[in-house]
Amino acid sequence: MNEKIIDGKKISKERKEILQEKVYKLKKKLKLVVINVGNDPASLVYVAQKEKMALEIGYDFLNLHFDDILEDDLIKEIKKLNDDPNVTGIIVQLPLPKGFSKERILNTVSPLKDVDGLTNENLLKLIKKEPTLIPCTPKGVMSLIESYNISLEDKRVVIVGRSELVGLPLFHLLLNKNATVTLCHSKTKDLKSYTKNADLLIVAVGKKDLITKDMVKENGIIIDVGINRVDGKLYGDVAADAISLLQLMTPVPGGVGPMTVISLMENVLEASKLQDKKHF
Repeated sequence: MNEKIIDGKKISKERKEILQEKVYKLKKKLKLVVINVGNDPASLVYVAQKEKMALEIGYDFLNLHFDDILEDDLIKEIKKLNDDPNVTGIIVQLPLPKGFSKERILNTVSPLKDVDGLTNENLLKLIKKEPTLIPCTPKGVMSLIESYNISLEDKRVVIVGRSELVGLPLFHLLLNKNATVTLCHSKTKDLKSYTKNADLLIVAVGKKDLITKDMVKENGIIIDVGINRVDGKLYGDVAADAISLLQLMTPVPGGVGPMTVISLMENVLEASKLQDKKHF
């Protein structure tokens, strides 16, 4: 393995073994439920991956799949799961079919069972540094930073992409670790002037080769969250040749992706602990 590569596969495998041990020692069985509406091919693949991992960890797993359902009926199903003491974690698989209110549906999930960390209540708790369930990709990024002993207090950190799934939560997580953080987005003028000065650059846009070699700082570190499928191959948002200038960089695939999945599984255990504290 190239010594410049941040190996998400290796770190996720290590974290999986630690999690399996913790789950094995529990006196109760935890259960993850994924709600999937429609037949989006990518979603079906992702749900199958989550099921495989959950069973390997030692969780019970239910794929609640609806070919077709009204939004109000879906809300009722989520509320039933919220009230079921045997259900530890709930995921609503995205994307939802057209016409569904993502905001309304995601925020119906109990914040104590929201293992994707996407409810407004959990995002607010994250900002306020309160114990909460952290969105899986940002959590995975922070785990990589920690695993590679990347100090943050002395770093200029630049995030490109301000999505609620990745960019915004990451901004606050990094700020909470005393990093100096700049958040860039589609309206940022002269993006290169920011990325070129970043000690740590995190890119989460979904646009192949958005960041080219001339836009990165020599000896900098890059975490590439982007996933772009082109002609059956996966690419990140950062041009592959940029690595020659860098100290460290995540590959795509094999970088952030495996960390997102293991972070979700860690959140199921975290949800159980939060529920126990609330006597849920």
